[in-house]
Amino acid sequence: MTIRKEEIEEMLRLRHTPQVHDKLKNAVVAVIGLGGLGSNIAVQLCRCGIGELHLFDFDRVDLSNLNRQSYYVEDLGRLKTEALARQLKRINPYTVVKTTSVRLDEGNTQRLLQGYKVIIEAVDTAETKAMLANVILAECPDTYLISASGMAGYGKSNNIRTKKIGEHFYICGDFTQEALPGRGLMAPRVALCAAHEANLVLELLIDRL
Repeated sequence: MTIRKEEIEEMLRLRHTPQVHDKLKNAVVAVIGLGGLGSNIAVQLCRCGIGELHLFDFDRVDLSNLNRQSYYVEDLGRLKTEALARQLKRINPYTVVKTTSVRLDEGNTQRLLQGYKVIIEAVDTAETKAMLANVILAECPDTYLISASGMAGYGKSNNIRTKKIGEHFYICGDFTQEALPGRGLMAPRVALCAAHEANLVLELLIDRL
């Protein structure tokens, strides 16, 4: 079935109101890391009508990802950037999806991320999180950075929250629950945190940018 761009545009305008939709369709958002958080955030933003998504990841989909990340068995072995881009195109074929399948480091981060107004940081390691925050906040001072900390386990849904910790820096999560034996990474709390981050992106794009 083929759906015209105008049909999707009209549906989103009716659902979101024209003024909101026009802001979102002209927005560009970068998502760094396409695991449990990043993949689910990208899907939600695509459904909301974000005009352009730029996906950054160097990893491939493996079996351990399927319990909480937005991938399918047929994606196993594929680059996460390619697998997620295909999925997003199935949701909205008119969303512009760009992919960069490289590992971000101190040598390439500023060059690759310069110019974005909103960046989602959803990487796994504390060292890379710190590096990205340091570079983005120092070299891209007008960029909003949204990160996460602590969403492992189950229960305690209301402990997932969003904190503003700087003029352009936000962190979502419960800030305590790391993955431990008996308290692993599970889909519901990861999805809750992803929804917080996607919702914050909408707030920034609609009310502040």
